[in-house]
Amino acid sequence: MKADILIVGAGMAGASLAAEVAGAASVLLVEGEAQPGYHSTGRSAAFWAESYGGPLVQPLTSASGPFLANPPPDFHDRPFLSARGALHIADANGEAVLERMLAEFADAPVALKPLARDALSRLLPGLKPGWDKAVSEPSCADIDVAALHGAYLRTARDKGARLLTDAAVEAAARVPGGWRVETRIGPIEARILVVAAGAWSDVVAQRAGERPLGIQPYRRTIAQLRVDPAAPSDLPLVIDALGRFYFKPEAGGRIWLSPHDETACDPCNSAADEYDVALAIDRFERVVDWRVERVEHSWAGLRSFARDRLPVYGFAPGARDFFWFAGQGGFGIQTAPAAARLAASILLGTAPDPMVAAIDPAPYRPERLTN
Repeated sequence: MKADILIVGAGMAGASLAAEVAGAASVLLVEGEAQPGYHSTGRSAAFWAESYGGPLVQPLTSASGPFLANPPPDFHDRPFLSARGALHIADANGEAVLERMLAEFADAPVALKPLARDALSRLLPGLKPGWDKAVSEPSCADIDVAALHGAYLRTARDKGARLLTDAAVEAAARVPGGWRVETRIGPIEARILVVAAGAWSDVVAQRAGERPLGIQPYRRTIAQLRVDPAAPSDLPLVIDALGRFYFKPEAGGRIWLSPHDETACDPCNSAADEYDVALAIDRFERVVDWRVERVEHSWAGLRSFARDRLPVYGFAPGARDFFWFAGQGGFGIQTAPAAARLAASILLGTAPDPMVAAIDPAPYRPERLTN
């Protein structure tokens, strides 16, 4: 098998990039699992929040918003976003964090509004004493992750890209004209090798003889709970300013709750740890007077960060045949449209799409991690 571009990883990152570059080049998209998006994309908490990831990620999220809210009819027949809103709440220890958050985004097009205790209590019933400050982020929305991922895979296919599953990369070496990549289902030759493998990105780089960038996987736990009283369906996403928990409503009055954990780990098929679930419930019960009736389901996904917690888009230093599209942490889904278009312009050497023309790619270049 041969292609101009071989993209390793068919989660949201690889699928979105394949959809953007297919048609301009022949594309093979290889996935180590039997199902694309198994480890991270399919285990997301599924929200779009412009403040998430900080001021240098916000431009990617904001640029992606109009596309997600009103996708082209030939891409998808309905919006990927649905209104949710978010509350960043603080106890006495977290109030300074909220102040810094407001200062960081003071000049950004993000609607953030300070709330006092009385306004907060109306939005979050059952709030316990001590949680007296909050920042509202009304633009926060839920994302239909499965639909977005499916639309990117379908678009990539319709533009000529080919998806190969159960095709983990075992080795890769440069040959005249590009790469010979050994996969579980056989060899592939390609002019450019793209690593969009999430938690496995450094592993793939090492198997290709390239210098890893320190893309570290972290485990994130989520539990689905039955609570009493049932969670209001219009409850905003609730995020602790100090990063100790977040929760959001789910169908049937349930909630999705996370201890906001980031446990460094090797790339793996992650699973929820009972301690992390118990920790999340303990923190939740310190915030609201709702009773947790039972844990219905719990799971864990992987998020992967570079050491500066910014994504990595671009060719490896000194190489025009090895491309990084990795380190997208927990914001890879909400930034997918802009990230893929920005990366596609770098990869293909074309003018940036209007969606991302105002975004400076310099903070995301791989060479920043090699110094």
